[in-house]
Amino acid sequence: MHIWPPAVHNKAMEHTWTKTNKLFQNFLKCGTAGWCLEILFTSVDSILTHDWRLMGRTSLLMFPIYGLGALLGPIGKWIDRWLDEGIWEMKPQQKGKELALRHGMIDMVLIFCAEYLFGFWLRRLGICPWDYSGRPTNVNGLIRLDFAPLWFMTGLLFEGITGKERWKRRFQKEPLM
Repeated sequence: MHIWPPAVHNKAMEHTWTKTNKLFQNFLKCGTAGWCLEILFTSVDSILTHDWRLMGRTSLLMFPIYGLGALLGPIGKWIDRWLDEGIWEMKPQQKGKELALRHGMIDMVLIFCAEYLFGFWLRRLGICPWDYSGRPTNVNGLIRLDFAPLWFMTGLLFEGITGKERWKRRFQKEPLM
């Protein structure tokens, strides 16, 4: 008889299983949150066209793309270790502002990169659900630079919903290890 999840034989396997399970849960959280945000955002678009039904829209293809937001926290944590610039000696309030600004910028760039790469790939397959070609700040119709503040905040939101304990640890005196 097979047991799932597999029996844990040692601490390293247990740690790997726990991390993988947590990452999958965070993938689901980010995918769902991204879908909800997109539906809300696109329903606001209908106000501009005087469609008071506020119909939002998204694509099934967007779920895994938004789900990758689960990687923003771990990537930010890795960059924090790499960039350690004395931020850990700052007062907690100042440290929190510095980390939020740093992570917001990192998240924004990563989201732009993912949006561009996935858009390019999906366009080649003929199934890209977005096209920004008619917008003044578009880059090859795949990203809109005026979305920078939205991606900044979305990245912080994704980090917040996937790693509350990580953000609490950031205010401790010791750096994350």
